[in-house]
Amino acid sequence: MSTQSSSQSWGGFRAPTRVFLYRWAIANLAANILLVVTGGAVRVTDSGLGCPTWPQCTSGSLTPHAAMGIHGVIEFGNRMLTWVLVVVAVGAWVAAMRYRPMDRLARRLATGVALGVPLQAVVGGVTVLTNLNPWVVSFHFLATILIISLATWLVFHTNPAREHDAAPDAPPVVTRLAIAASWVVYALTWVTIYLGTVVTGSGPHAGDIKSHRNGLEPTQSTQLHVDAVWTLVGISIGLILVTVVAKLPSRRAAITFGGVIVLQGLIGYIQYAAGLPEWMVVLHMFGSALLMVGATYLLVSATRPTEPTATKA
Repeated sequence: MSTQSSSQSWGGFRAPTRVFLYRWAIANLAANILLVVTGGAVRVTDSGLGCPTWPQCTSGSLTPHAAMGIHGVIEFGNRMLTWVLVVVAVGAWVAAMRYRPMDRLARRLATGVALGVPLQAVVGGVTVLTNLNPWVVSFHFLATILIISLATWLVFHTNPAREHDAAPDAPPVVTRLAIAASWVVYALTWVTIYLGTVVTGSGPHAGDIKSHRNGLEPTQSTQLHVDAVWTLVGISIGLILVTVVAKLPSRRAAITFGGVIVLQGLIGYIQYAAGLPEWMVVLHMFGSALLMVGATYLLVSATRPTEPTATKA
């Protein structure tokens, strides 16, 4: 039975098509990337404590009042985006659960994202209650990046075009090398992004003028971050060469990741040289989200190039 079929019914309703599920997965990913951008806007505008408590905005009120000014509006708006993420995550989850024939992996991934969104909101609340402790803020950002990674995997897995992927035609040792390198790239991407949060925690954009920094020397933490980036660049170049020469199915993903990391590196260097202007900080955070999308896309392309998209119940 084709995975594109929607002729079966479930619970009295027509089951969704693969394309329908794929579109929900894309919406899921896009919404979580948007959260990174709005969270960056909260940080650079010093609006992190625009709503000074959680889950309420102020003691006794769920919404900000006029005296709180623009900071309260920005922080409250970011909080309200969580409800959009919940709606989209639930929509993707329902589509995955109703899809026939049953796709266990799609269900697990959609469930992971759906559970991750409210948990992430709780982590966001903890960041407020700890007065934007930079280490907690780092964890808050990394939690979103984890959700983005899961959402990316769901997009890749539900893409109808994957049914036509060709099996690797390279020597097994080359294929294993590419898979191992893809895992290394994925792990290094996590390290690089984490070190980026450490740099941010030592820099000027605390999220609120009352918030403390992590106490590290900005130039030293920046150098450590740069070292990780260049290590990632070097391994990525080698992986691109291997996948292109051997014509592995993951070569497109490897080239895509290479382009993203070059762009993200340029943004990082420019923002540092320009004195960390607010709009470039937000752009760099957006780039971090795209970097994780690329790393996840590369990993699943290398490890699951011909994985069946669905299994019968």
